[in-house]
Amino acid sequence: MAITALGFNLLLGYTGLLSFGHSAFFGVGAYAVAFMVKYFEWSSMELFLLGAIVASVVVTALFGFLCVRYTRIFFSILTLALSQVLWSLAFKFFWVTGGTDGLRVPTPTLLGGIVSHGEDKITFLAHRYYYYVLAIFFACAALMWVIVNSPFGKALQAIRDNETRAEFVGVQIWRYRWTAFLVSGVFTGLAGALWVPLNGLTTPDVLYWPFSGEIVFMTVLGGFRTFAGPIVGAIVFNYLKTYAVGFTVYWQMLLGIVLVFLVLVLPTGIVGTAGQLLARLTRSSS
Repeated sequence: MAITALGFNLLLGYTGLLSFGHSAFFGVGAYAVAFMVKYFEWSSMELFLLGAIVASVVVTALFGFLCVRYTRIFFSILTLALSQVLWSLAFKFFWVTGGTDGLRVPTPTLLGGIVSHGEDKITFLAHRYYYYVLAIFFACAALMWVIVNSPFGKALQAIRDNETRAEFVGVQIWRYRWTAFLVSGVFTGLAGALWVPLNGLTTPDVLYWPFSGEIVFMTVLGGFRTFAGPIVGAIVFNYLKTYAVGFTVYWQMLLGIVLVFLVLVLPTGIVGTAGQLLARLTRSSS
């Protein structure tokens, strides 16, 4: 989820584009893995990741070509509509996708088959696979840090802050937005590929719009104007959702109350608010 939020925040926090359709790219990564299992009977996680990246590039490039010509609410609604198209296809073409029954994904082998689950799948997922995903997360976080602090990342921030001025100084708006959309979708698709072996099953629900809302929630919760905000938001959201589901059957209402509180009281998110408090304490102590 942290990888997903990092990818999403490249659009929201650094480019100024709010997508309501990022569940589509997460689902593309998940279904790419499921199709490789079903039709090719592959079991290597590295092949799963490669296939998910290729599928994400294809779908994201097409969606980006259609979406980045628009901004603000038009961009948001268009991404939502396209994600719903994918959800509908996954739901209706049940002989390919399994429909509501979904497609099962067995536990994969890691590092070219060197590491396998053996007999104890639970221990494998809780330890070896966990650290495998953690290593990929750190690699993705480092890559995203390089991207947002590169000249490309600075150009995206210039577009976010003042599109007209950025265009006058020579920034090609459409190309930069499309590239950011592509990178964002690939990160999200990669996260979907890592998620599905842990879940063991992929269904059309992963493409449905409420999951896109959860991605937005994570990013806003942590603070979309900071690099670490989406990471913190993903962690806090997952714990919050887990405890809310166990606490009450009205857990969606509880999460909604948290979101309203966040927007009204902590508009900069957890990390942004913590940074502001730390700056105030530093100034007062000096």
